[in-house]
Amino acid sequence: MEKKELAYKRTYVWDKLNADERKDVMEMGEDYKAFLNEGKTERRCAAEIIRRAEAAGFECICSKSSLKAGDKVYYNNRGKAVMLAIIGEEPIENGMNIVGSHIDSPRLDIKQNPVYEAGGTVLLKTHYYGGIKKYQWTALPLAIYGVIVKANGEKVEIAVGDGADDPVFYITDLLPHLAKDQMSKNLAEGIEGENLNVLTGSLPVDDTEASDRFKTALLNILNERYGIEEEDFVSAELEVVPAGKARDVGFDRGLIAAHGHDDRVCSYASLAAMLKVEKPARTAVGLYVDKEEIGSVGATGMHSQFFINMVGEIIALMNGGNCPDLAIRRALAHSTLLSADVAAAFDPNYPSVGDNANFAGIGQGIAMVKYTGSRGKSGANDASAELVGKVRKLFNDHNVVYQTSELGKVDQGGGGTIAYILANNDMDVIDAGVAMLSMHAPWEIVSKADVYMTNRAYYEFLVNYR
Repeated sequence: MEKKELAYKRTYVWDKLNADERKDVMEMGEDYKAFLNEGKTERRCAAEIIRRAEAAGFECICSKSSLKAGDKVYYNNRGKAVMLAIIGEEPIENGMNIVGSHIDSPRLDIKQNPVYEAGGTVLLKTHYYGGIKKYQWTALPLAIYGVIVKANGEKVEIAVGDGADDPVFYITDLLPHLAKDQMSKNLAEGIEGENLNVLTGSLPVDDTEASDRFKTALLNILNERYGIEEEDFVSAELEVVPAGKARDVGFDRGLIAAHGHDDRVCSYASLAAMLKVEKPARTAVGLYVDKEEIGSVGATGMHSQFFINMVGEIIALMNGGNCPDLAIRRALAHSTLLSADVAAAFDPNYPSVGDNANFAGIGQGIAMVKYTGSRGKSGANDASAELVGKVRKLFNDHNVVYQTSELGKVDQGGGGTIAYILANNDMDVIDAGVAMLSMHAPWEIVSKADVYMTNRAYYEFLVNYR
């Protein structure tokens, strides 16, 4: 009798793929890059999710008077968060299979009174959003995206920096020759938040006697192009992100560098899975939420009641307008969620920050993270052994390459996801997503193989988890 191998060994996705599957990996990589290029902010990402969903037959839930098994619906929450649902054959009170991700990413936000001139230039003041290393945002090309709501209520879309003929924007840094004091500071203090001011212009008006000649010239350009005045910045949401499209990395093109992998990579993998699901047994749900990087707060974050409200709407539409509170509670309590967020991958340049036996690796499949949190698991959702066992069995039964991970050494730092928020609704939740390098940097790295395998994992969960 052949002796069974008892030791657990991780594997690489590429070692499990045939020639056709390797081709599929590369094709999905191209589609994912297109998704990233369209969705460089949470607003644009939500719009792209809805566009793809509608093309696949999803309808706005607001247009429905009833729902039945097999129906595909979506809800657009203020243009910044989206819920997709495919109604299952079983009563929704039996529970849902949910994949939840976030579509916001670390960035710089333009302040409400941002415009000033200095030294023959015009700059915009910013306030950084999410956890960033401030020094990484200097001396690189930048783009500006967002909306401006004018005094008359008209909304103007802004997207400058990624078009072939667009100008880019820039945050200056000191030359090494004059940076003695700056370079004596630690990395956290070398660049201050108030100094992340974006260079946006350098031409003055012709009137040499005018005050604020450079600022006035910029405001004239903005007025001519967009019909806005300086006060309109008060009711604007403008975001500064790295300029440039997602790019392949390496001679073999196995990796992708882009802004916003955290967490649009899991959002994409989830969306691509949802668009392939047809008539599931349990209702399948894809959540794409905002504000995770700053605590999941606000009307479009996971702490909002919008998801619970939508579950109630679905129940009402399936039951002639009736929706007892208990039915919502049962639906949530009997549901299972994959909290689809990225994991930190082992970085060969910085091997000391993690326990390598419990660190995710690039190209080794979807990373299951039993717990996040800080130090003594503070703030963590700690998934039960029973749940981990069921998900592990599901992945093994369907040849999904997976690995396990935690966020670095125990006392090194920590972080969190939306997992604990959903778990507070008496729901089984585990984090599972793509491992990545340079998380929260302006440009981040993921493996195409991990995107492909994570998509497969989400599909099998949505369709086959019980």
